[in-house]
Amino acid sequence: MDRALVLHNVKSLTRGNLGVPVMLMGLLGMMILPMPAFLLDVFFTFNITLSIVILLVCVYAMRPMEFASFPTVLLVATLLRLALNVASTRIVLLEGHEGGDAAGKVIESFGEVLIGGNYAVGLVVFAILMIINFLVVTKGAGRVSEVSARFTLDAMPGKQMAIDADLNAG
Repeated sequence: MDRALVLHNVKSLTRGNLGVPVMLMGLLGMMILPMPAFLLDVFFTFNITLSIVILLVCVYAMRPMEFASFPTVLLVATLLRLALNVASTRIVLLEGHEGGDAAGKVIESFGEVLIGGNYAVGLVVFAILMIINFLVVTKGAGRVSEVSARFTLDAMPGKQMAIDADLNAG
C-alpha cells in the first residue's frame, strides 16, 4: 500500500510544474554543495552520453519539427554542464593536492589524454579551449538575444510594421 501511495504522489508531482524547479534546485545544489568524486564521475558520464544522444537526434532528424524541443533540451544540457564545471573546479581546487584521481576518474583520464604528460601542450590546449569557450558564449548570447527579439516582434504583427516604418522614417 505504501508503494502505491508513493507512486501516486510521484505521478501527481510530475503532472504539475514541479519538474523544472526541482531540477533547478538540484543544479544549484551541485554548484553550492561539495560533491563526492564518484558522483561527479556519474554526472560527467551522463552529460557526455546526453550530448552524444542530442547530436545523433539532430543529425538524424529529417524535419525541424521532429525535434521541436531542441532549445529546451539544449538549455537543460547547458545548465547541467555549467553546474558540472563549477562542481569540478571546486573539487580540483580543494582536493587536487591529494593526487590525480582526487577529482574523479573522468577528470583524471581527460587530463591524461589532453595533456599527454607535457604541461606546455596542456597550457596551449587550455588557452585554445578558453578562447573557443569565450567565442561560443559571446556569439551564443548575441544569437539568443536576436532570436528572442525576433519572436517578440513576430508576436506583434501590427506593431512590427509600425516599428519598421518608424525605423525607415528615421
